[in-house]
Amino acid sequence: MNNIAIGLHGGAGDRNRATTTSQQEQDLLHGISDAMDVGYDVLRNGGSCIEAVERAIMIMELRPCFNAGIGAALTEFGSVELDAGIMDGITRNVGAVAGVQHIKSPIQAARYVMEHTPQVFLIGESAERIMREAGLTMVEPEYFITEENKTLLHKIRSKQEQTQQQHNEKVVLGTVGVVALDSHGNMASGNSTGGIMNKRSGRVGDTPIAGAGMYARNGACAVAATGYGEYFIRTVAAHSVYAQVHYSNTDIATACNNVLTDIQSLGGRGGLIALDAHGNITLPFTTTSMARGGIDATGKRLVELW
Repeated sequence: MNNIAIGLHGGAGDRNRATTTSQQEQDLLHGISDAMDVGYDVLRNGGSCIEAVERAIMIMELRPCFNAGIGAALTEFGSVELDAGIMDGITRNVGAVAGVQHIKSPIQAARYVMEHTPQVFLIGESAERIMREAGLTMVEPEYFITEENKTLLHKIRSKQEQTQQQHNEKVVLGTVGVVALDSHGNMASGNSTGGIMNKRSGRVGDTPIAGAGMYARNGACAVAATGYGEYFIRTVAAHSVYAQVHYSNTDIATACNNVLTDIQSLGGRGGLIALDAHGNITLPFTTTSMARGGIDATGKRLVELW
């Protein structure tokens, strides 16, 4: 069997050690670990990188500690608008959805768009209609909303003296993503998110955008991003990592650090997870925390938060 590897993120953000409870920390670490095991089992059994990415993200969409699926961030109106994207490094096919409120697994919908429609990106009610006709599981929006997030949104909206940017810096947490290399040498990446707490309705960040929030190409690398999405769009972050690896023969860790430095120069922060064609993994971030994990080509396992 050729090398296999998987990397995961559970969101970069400004989580505070002093106010993060032991239970919250354990929920995040267990969520990463459980999703990683599911994805890695797919790879170990000869499954595809696409399947590994989808399955691992679906696990995290079910964990309220992450900002994806259940526990997703709320808009300014207290509603949910979910985004997800996936990319196949073999064909460079992409599937993405944005602003959906009724699809139980947005990453599953993204994969459906990639594999069963001529489109790349579908949004809102039209995306939901197509997924309903395709037989994907649909739920009421309340399914995704937690009491914890309703309380957090209320606290944010009650602090009128703070700017929106200050609000965002406190609550950009939990977006999920996965990169994978399978036994056939194929690579894939994907993300799923609820966006930013108290975001404007209609706002879409980098998560579902190929080249910004995720990118994969066989023989080079697979990348998934998390953080302040507007900056990752402006720097075409995921593709910028790929371009350095592919065109300049830059190693994957250096390429990711270069991109995060560029983002910092614009005032943004966040993290990247990436792996190269040899199964080397890097998981850098410039925020105070990023739930993350990986199993590289040597079988070395890592799960960390701080």
